[in-house]
Amino acid sequence: MVDGLSLDQVRTFIAAVDEGSFSAAARKLGRAQSAVSELVRALEHQLGVELFDRTGRYPQLTPAGSMLLAGAREVVAKVDAFKSQAKGMASGLEPELSVVIDVFFPISVIAEAAREFLEQFPTVPLRLFVEVLGGTVLPILDRRAHLGIVGTLPVMPPGISTEPLGAVDFEVVAAANHPLAAFDAPIPRGELSNHIQLVLTDRTELSQGREFGVLSSQTWRLADLFAKHTFLLNGLGWGGMPGHAVRADIEEGRLSRLRIEGVAASDLKLPMSIAYRADDPPGPAGRWLIQRLGKCAHHHQTGS
Repeated sequence: MVDGLSLDQVRTFIAAVDEGSFSAAARKLGRAQSAVSELVRALEHQLGVELFDRTGRYPQLTPAGSMLLAGAREVVAKVDAFKSQAKGMASGLEPELSVVIDVFFPISVIAEAAREFLEQFPTVPLRLFVEVLGGTVLPILDRRAHLGIVGTLPVMPPGISTEPLGAVDFEVVAAANHPLAAFDAPIPRGELSNHIQLVLTDRTELSQGREFGVLSSQTWRLADLFAKHTFLLNGLGWGGMPGHAVRADIEEGRLSRLRIEGVAASDLKLPMSIAYRADDPPGPAGRWLIQRLGKCAHHHQTGS
């Protein structure tokens, strides 16, 4: 008999609890009190338990009713979410939004935008990947991600459209006890070759044959930015890092900012872009996120 229960019965049960009586529930639902009573009776019959004790002036939940109330609310909430998601999809709203993020992009900016995204699109799950170099584009090409926040890959594969998204400040650093940290003047490029440069490596073939910011003939290559950060802190080499990731280390003396001969501070910026397949442009949720990320990135860069 349980298979025959209706959502109408469950909603009526919840209304009777919330309103405190069958008559108040009837007024809220715009129905006759007899219809409300009958729906609750039918639900009790199908479940095989009494939900209300009717011996007093007002119906009171039985222990069984109290136990089943949370489940009833969960059923109604899931059905409402299901209907809302279907309505959004019918209007062109994405059923899910997958975004791949360059590891250099500040995660605080993503979190700020995601908080408002949740309010604007509560039925659209957000799926995030963090990658580097070609790893930010490959998921878009093979349709595992709808959008990408892309940097460090100046040549886009065919079929990828991009929109500018500001720039990330870059810092060249080494541990405070590293020999390069002792230089007061700009460091000659020839001197850099005497020391190991820690370089992020691409796990895809999209940047094969290209080097980004490699100035030393001695390199150690890591596929993870956090591993690179740890190696830098341990004096295992020097290298470039996004400014937001090492700002506290510089301020607290764990890392030293290196000045390189012929490289101005204004040159140490990494342009970022939003990328997506030209044949699969963003829907309403994706377009909203692009615009919001642009505003968040601008505030992050200007400090306003």
